[in-house]
Amino acid sequence: MNLSLKSREEQIVHIKELIKERDVKFIVLQLADIQGTAKSITLPVNQLNKIIDNEVMFDGSSIDGFARIEESDMYLYPDLSTFVILPWKTHNGTTVARLICDVYMPDGGYFEGCPRYVLRRALEKAKEMGYSFYVGPEPEFYIFNKDEKGEPVLENNDKAGYFDMAPLDKGEDVREVISTALEGLGFEVEASHHECGPGQHEIDFKYADALSTADNIITFRYVVRKIADDLGLLASFMPKPVEGIAGSGMHLNMSLFKGDKNIFFDPDAKNQLSDEAVYFVGGLLKHAKGLTAITNPLVNSYKRLVPGYEAPVYIAWSHQNRSPLVRIPAKRGLSTRVELRNPDPACNPYLALATVLMAGLDGIENKIEPPKSVNKNIYAMDLDERLEKDIQALPMSLYEAIKELMNDDIVKDALGKHVTEKFISGKLKEWNSYREKVHKWEIDEYLRGY
Repeated sequence: MNLSLKSREEQIVHIKELIKERDVKFIVLQLADIQGTAKSITLPVNQLNKIIDNEVMFDGSSIDGFARIEESDMYLYPDLSTFVILPWKTHNGTTVARLICDVYMPDGGYFEGCPRYVLRRALEKAKEMGYSFYVGPEPEFYIFNKDEKGEPVLENNDKAGYFDMAPLDKGEDVREVISTALEGLGFEVEASHHECGPGQHEIDFKYADALSTADNIITFRYVVRKIADDLGLLASFMPKPVEGIAGSGMHLNMSLFKGDKNIFFDPDAKNQLSDEAVYFVGGLLKHAKGLTAITNPLVNSYKRLVPGYEAPVYIAWSHQNRSPLVRIPAKRGLSTRVELRNPDPACNPYLALATVLMAGLDGIENKIEPPKSVNKNIYAMDLDERLEKDIQALPMSLYEAIKELMNDDIVKDALGKHVTEKFISGKLKEWNSYREKVHKWEIDEYLRGY
């Protein structure tokens, strides 16, 4: 039942009925930090009224990027529409429910560092322009075996490729268990299949409004990891866990609606794409470099964004091929959408969707015309041909991406001052930690020769 369609009073009544009917003993209150990591606190069900009345307090200074120790008191305001009963019991046979929360300050105002608030603010901007933002993600991940010590084994005996079936596909049963659990949480799973790499998988779920989609991505990552762990395996959303094979992406299929009408669709326009759709693409391409630190937030993300593995590297768009950054899938009508292909599943979905939306809205507001679409495989072009067509590349490292973010006011405004400063600070620390290390490649390449 869709609790978002009910009044707050109806939601509370329904939640209490479900708790009694299913004998729920505990409620998990979930939030996300600035890096997109899920955090939670568990309360016994006898604290339900305290939960509903927004009286649960926590120490914000203990969560990286949230608050200084002298400003640590924060409150969890549960979004009652996110209430679900987890489709598995604890080891003790206990039934547990979950609520996703927004973070508030003691004075009753939103905490500006709450990633959900960042997305809510962007969605309010879209609403002021008359739009609703819908997103369908395509998250990919790897499943690895574990050795006798419980450590992941990156090499596995799965030799399947894209869309292969059992017995080549060793993960079919795992995907079935994951999909069943997701459906138990209210997901509408649309497809699951083996991806290009050995041990790589994709499970797609139905598009939804952007806030629900961001919540779903956080939940999806948790479910995939939990199910894999229960089966003695390790699931990873690391963008490039194994050298020499495909990395994991999370394409974002996006559309803007006015009421029930997809405003990206215009049956009388060229390619049946509305001016808004074209300008939205223009905004994405203009801000592509500034967005990359958010959509591809790890040092490891840039091991995926290299030519030769189908991950987009070049800032261009197309109706036909999959080498550019932005693609327009063939379906039209209500299914007309813009596909952004560089995000990876390690990103904070709230920040990614907020910044991508604001980039697209900037395109619409300022009527930013994208360059001519490129229908040739960009990977097959030489440098001169790319220069002739003014096709630029995405940042090649996290550090380059951070510098681009620092120079993009639209992306920074979407994040807000607090998140921008904390995100950049955290990512520079990550980059410096990486560049101080001596890696095996350097030893193999230089130790004996110099």
